[in-house]
Amino acid sequence: MAHQIQQMAYVGEIPWHGLGNELTPQQPIEVWAEQSGMSFQILETPVRFLAESVGPLGSIKTFADQKVLYRSDTQDALSVVSNRYQIVQPCEVLEFYRDLTEVAGYELETAGVLKGGKKFWALARTGQSSALKGNDVVQGYLLLATSCDGTLATTATPTTVRVVCNNTLTIAVNGAVSAIKVPHNTRFDAHAVKQQLGIAVSQWDGFMYRMRTLAERKVKSHEAMAYFLRVLCEVDPNSSDLTNLTNERALAKVQSLYDGQGRGSELEAAKGTAWGLLNAVTEYVDHERRARSPEYRLDSAWFGQGAVIKQRALDTALKLVA
Repeated sequence: MAHQIQQMAYVGEIPWHGLGNELTPQQPIEVWAEQSGMSFQILETPVRFLAESVGPLGSIKTFADQKVLYRSDTQDALSVVSNRYQIVQPCEVLEFYRDLTEVAGYELETAGVLKGGKKFWALARTGQSSALKGNDVVQGYLLLATSCDGTLATTATPTTVRVVCNNTLTIAVNGAVSAIKVPHNTRFDAHAVKQQLGIAVSQWDGFMYRMRTLAERKVKSHEAMAYFLRVLCEVDPNSSDLTNLTNERALAKVQSLYDGQGRGSELEAAKGTAWGLLNAVTEYVDHERRARSPEYRLDSAWFGQGAVIKQRALDTALKLVA
């Protein structure tokens, strides 16, 4: 399959890859499950192997310490995990949002399946929204994602989306990412996670206050280059040898995004500010960074190296206003 995304559903604008089933707003969870490709179950069976023995077929043995996870609809194998591995079903990810959408004013915006069912997610708008100078609007979201191959704990992440460019950024409180992670050797308790998230989501105003301070912080050209060197190359521009940088393409790209080519880079809040620096990096990671496909870029931007770069960009930007 050419795409990592096997199936997804969305409300609103067509996603970056042009794939997915478009839904009208306020659809029930059951419709989301069917249209997002998340209506299957993850089943398990003991690991079995064929041992050499007398006779043409040998003998089938069971390895009790591990189990195979597979899809109920296609019977495709997904992973081999230990017997301690706690499965989170695709329906549990969507059910997490049922009361949030029916009572708390959340609205599902995308949900889907990556890597043939090994990873799946749902993203909902929380209803929180703030505008920086020049009507630079930032909205609050909640991302819940998990895997069944050990690559991702079940993770609930308060996230912001900058409307003008769809850049995503994980909310961080006092320098720490506010994501709630449940490892797969622990049972996923949706109620307990929501209780923990209540604290993180309540930090919206504090986080947006910090973003406003970034929008007020004017940046000189040498500060901008120093920032990009620290974030993308992880070097100290004051002490390192800068003659053999390996990430020159990325440096040139983020500089151009910051200097006016980025979506929203000419808005008052971003032009020549630390907020503009941060968004040049997030736009690069979310939309421009080299990847085998847009789906691989999404996977990285939310769960992998791209997410690490964006967190470093936020931490480095906040140091400018400390």
